[in-house]
Amino acid sequence: MKIFSVVTLLLWSSFIFSSAPIRAAEKKLNVLFIAVDDLRPELGCYGVPTIKSPNIDALAKSGLLFNRAYCQQAVCSPSRTSLLTGRRPDTTKIYNLQDHFRQTIPDVVTLPQHFKNNGYFCQSFGKIYHIGLDDPKSWSAPSFGSGGDGSSKNPKPKKAAAKKSDEKNSGRGPAWESRTVADNELPDGQVADAALKVLGDVKDKPFFLAVGFHKPHLPFIAPQKYYDLYRADEMRLAKNPSPPKDVFPIALTDWGELRSYSGIPKTGPIPDDMARDLIRGYYAATSYTDAQIGRLLAELKRLDLRENTIVILWGDHGWQLGEHGLWSKHTNFEIATRSMLMISIPGQKQRGAKTDALVEFVDVYPTLCELAGLPLTDGLEGKSFAPLIANPKLPWKQAAFSQYPRGKLMGHSMRTDRYRYTEWAMPGERLEGMELYDHKKDPDENVNIANLPKNKKLVAELSEQLRKGWKAASPATVKN
Repeated sequence: MKIFSVVTLLLWSSFIFSSAPIRAAEKKLNVLFIAVDDLRPELGCYGVPTIKSPNIDALAKSGLLFNRAYCQQAVCSPSRTSLLTGRRPDTTKIYNLQDHFRQTIPDVVTLPQHFKNNGYFCQSFGKIYHIGLDDPKSWSAPSFGSGGDGSSKNPKPKKAAAKKSDEKNSGRGPAWESRTVADNELPDGQVADAALKVLGDVKDKPFFLAVGFHKPHLPFIAPQKYYDLYRADEMRLAKNPSPPKDVFPIALTDWGELRSYSGIPKTGPIPDDMARDLIRGYYAATSYTDAQIGRLLAELKRLDLRENTIVILWGDHGWQLGEHGLWSKHTNFEIATRSMLMISIPGQKQRGAKTDALVEFVDVYPTLCELAGLPLTDGLEGKSFAPLIANPKLPWKQAAFSQYPRGKLMGHSMRTDRYRYTEWAMPGERLEGMELYDHKKDPDENVNIANLPKNKKLVAELSEQLRKGWKAASPATVKN
């Protein structure tokens, strides 16, 4: 275990903070850790003005936004496990939604557990770990609403008021629905209420509060007023609704998650009108969650805690809204692995900046430790991106790594500055298939060029880089 010296901490504080570095060293910085389920980086602050996300946009203006942040696996539990343990899926052995990391790495010290061990009050609200897979060791008090739809209770609507899918409810019910209810009559509003109450209770002690919002995860349920922000006929369909040319077939998915909802075709594509309704529902659910985040940030300011609290906001992976004819996540494509991430710290000099540096979710653990002046635990497989807060243009990682299993095959994917390269193989056996996308010429990943003879040398170079892995791709400027 490596521990910062007092001198190092003071020097770092004066580098990052514009005022009172002694105060930062003397008083522990709080952490407000906000997770959003299935929220892809499609917001006003990411250059998509169609989305009404004023509160997230305001947070971005106060901090640093990451244009190229990547999850380790584009599905909820493996992604969250990697971020919260600081370890990659091939280390955690968590590739699905059923297994718990305490079965595979029982002695690991999680990110919130580490803060708890260092004198912080730690509690979670809503979905932080995956549903049904909470980790009591991580928290100082029982989690609120860690099951079901993101709450300990799931209220019934007073009235269903907007267009639903036209099939009678069966199975999971409709995939989208507006309701004539107040925000806190739905689970995410209740999560915000609970977090606000505890925030007031613990304002005088160092805290790590993890608040996880379930929407825009399916089903896209939100109060009517958020649906009113959007018109279905104005929703733009994906510009690349076909699979990539020459794609390795197993890279695709039949998006069974969405098909399990009533009214959704069991086979084949989504009709355009239905696709527009789904996109509208996704956007409405996003705006609903944005409002709950705004409530948290407003209360933080009201309690005079903003200047002593690190705020980090992340979406656990991307989400496909018809790109390549796909919906949901569960792939290695850029649209599924690229994730929303931003951080704001007290006294930050570079406010409202954006960085194109390649960062990964395993980097969050060491970053928060460094910013809070905590020692790093052993076994972390990410690198602190704290230096980017001071200099967003700093040369950084050569690559970010993701993966996704398909039956007996594992697809290991690497995003470099220009390329996404993926190999599909059974562990320890011969290569079954490859994908290569040139983001300079083909940013939407529409043509797989891995099998072109002219790219044989490039593929060999990328394959070697993939096999060398994350350690070789880490920035030399940061040392654990």
